[in-house]
Amino acid sequence: MRAARLIKMVLLLQSRPSMTAAELARELEVSERTVARDVLALSEAGVPVYADRGRAGGYRLIGGYRTRLTGLGRSEAEALFLSGVPSALREMGLADAASAARLKVSAALLPELRDAATGAAQRFHLDAPNWYQEPETPALLPAIADAVWDDRRITARYLRKDTEVERELEPYGLVLKAGVWYLAARTRGDYRVYRVDRFSAVEFGGADERSGADEGTGADEGSGADDSGQAGTTGRTGASGGRFLRDESFDLPAFWAERATQFTRSLLREEVVLRLSERGVLQLPYVTERMAAREAIEAAQAAGGSDAHGRLTVTLAVESAEVAYAQLLALGPEGEIVAPSGLRERFAAAARRTAALYT
Repeated sequence: MRAARLIKMVLLLQSRPSMTAAELARELEVSERTVARDVLALSEAGVPVYADRGRAGGYRLIGGYRTRLTGLGRSEAEALFLSGVPSALREMGLADAASAARLKVSAALLPELRDAATGAAQRFHLDAPNWYQEPETPALLPAIADAVWDDRRITARYLRKDTEVERELEPYGLVLKAGVWYLAARTRGDYRVYRVDRFSAVEFGGADERSGADEGTGADEGSGADDSGQAGTTGRTGASGGRFLRDESFDLPAFWAERATQFTRSLLREEVVLRLSERGVLQLPYVTERMAAREAIEAAQAAGGSDAHGRLTVTLAVESAEVAYAQLLALGPEGEIVAPSGLRERFAAAARRTAALYT
């Protein structure tokens, strides 16, 4: 632990002209007294750390000292490719690896380029969750992320409606969508999608296909799972059992795009016919499912377009009449429900109640 901290201190000092004891303590998450002891240890080891006295003083490396401890490890290199999404890194337990990777890259850069990381961070930021939604990190996300990185088979308990089911999964990838984490996994020869926050327990194990073990032996060596079935704390580097042979042709972005489209279409099981004003045509994609709205508008325009009054009659796929009622009310006078009749009557009643408020 201390060795890693000393290396990080050297890299910090190498990437900046000087740092105060308070700055180092904050970066290393230790006290200033610990910083002073660590500086002494570095000096005794031959690292030329110099202390400038006074109010503007601090610690710096002298004599153009350069450490060679800048090679990226696997986890650091992987984290670096995700470093544009800091919240995702924290949730997957990779924040420390990403921090170390950024320090090593910064230390390897020319002095005039070392502000590149800070400059980029101050100019671009990704805020993944939806508005009015407090993000919550699924408790088992770090364990599942470890399995994804290492191609390790897992046995998972998953909440499906009101029932808990158990599945043997080969975890292929994680997707963060609007603040919600999803796992793409293969089970029984088919690829499926699972919400990570619905996993109640995860065990590492199963046969190791890479070592030629027979499939389905239930090998659990080195899994780090405790007796309760919850994922343990064993790190990725110690894992060896239960690996599966990954299908290298699997394309996570393409798979997710296809499944997301299929999922959206599977929800749209009913149809609503409505007449839209020119303004209503522009508003429709913003009050209901955007893909369905665009397809409905394009089909109506191809079939003949607007009538003599400039209104366009569209057939819109919706999840249900109840959902359509809640969404399409936002159109106000820019949309008129034609069918089904029950929904038209509900809109007429809502219009009468609204008019009564202004009379």
